Amino acid sequence: MPPGAAPKVRVNVAPASTPAPAYRIEVRNDGNAPVVTTVRQELPPGTSATTVTGGGRATPPVGRTGPAEITWRLTLPARSTTTVHTALTAVPDRLLTAPACAFASNGEQPYDCATATWRQVADPVAKDESTPLWQRPGSALVAGAVLLPALAGTGWWMLRRRRGRAGQTAGGRTVPDATGGPAAQGTLYPRPAVPPPAYRRRRPPVWLVVGVAVAALVGTVGAAAWTATTRVAAIDTDAKPTSGAWTGQGHAGPLGTPLREAAFEFTVYRMACAGSTDHRRCQATVGVRNLTSRQQVWHGELQRAYLPDGKWVNADEPATRAANQGRDVFAEPVAADQRMLVPLVFTVQGAQPPSQVELRSGVFSAGVRVDVP
Repeated sequence: MPPGAAPKVRVNVAPASTPAPAYRIEVRNDGNAPVVTTVRQELPPGTSATTVTGGGRATPPVGRTGPAEITWRLTLPARSTTTVHTALTAVPDRLLTAPACAFASNGEQPYDCATATWRQVADPVAKDESTPLWQRPGSALVAGAVLLPALAGTGWWMLRRRRGRAGQTAGGRTVPDATGGPAAQGTLYPRPAVPPPAYRRRRPPVWLVVGVAVAALVGTVGAAAWTATTRVAAIDTDAKPTSGAWTGQGHAGPLGTPLREAAFEFTVYRMACAGSTDHRRCQATVGVRNLTSRQQVWHGELQRAYLPDGKWVNADEPATRAANQGRDVFAEPVAADQRMLVPLVFTVQGAQPPSQVELRSGVFSAGVRVDVP
């Protein structure tokens, strides 16, 4: 493929709606001539292929530890679409991202890449039954909203009832007549009014006031504690911030996951190493998209590969230029909303391959980190 030319091969990956992880990979040739391509799908760590169609086969990783990949050698007729399917072993409670790329006949220059994440379908009924009512989010707030008005209404009703009884006793008092007996009805002479005895206004009992106050305090503290616990539990403690992150927020993720930083969205689709332990050439297939409204520059010395011992190396710019068929991908700015797919080469020493790749759009950008299995 000549430098700067738009690829004629397009890749689309979609997860299947199946109980076990499965994917549909469509490879389309938009050109007017047949194309021979190598398609590779990276398998998530801890999985293996159970079904592969279209003549694909699972191969061990090249020059690295980790899961295998599925490889197809396809001949695409002009203006045609070829579809292959894969199914993987299930891993409970995990999102499985499996990117796929179509390469030129040499197996290194990417035509196009795509990614998809398979999600396990959760059973809402089982999830609802497995979580007790008092441990569900918002239960403390709902209980407090129902309990407090009920307690307040009960106290108000009891207080009114006591006052009503006191008023009935005072109003229904019989007044004796002059002979000491009860007054006769229909007397001809008006009897002097007897002033009702003075009663002190009753106050709510102490136990009622204290009970309502304690219930309100318990409900408020419980709701606050539950909300705080839920928010703390939602924090991803495994996220590793990048050093020197001044602009934007750093993100980390696995292969095939689009990760956004200050200006770019990076997606690492594949990492493969070859060569001796003294001079290993590790090539990452990276998608770069400018999400801003203006052109952005990026530099090879800001792109790093981290070894398991914490040491890191910058992108090997001469080797990266050779992998891109002589094109210097760092020489020209990336236009607004432009997406490009480039191989980045890192030259490392030692037997261990890189465990992480860090990518940045600028020196003050937070950047992204991608875990490489």
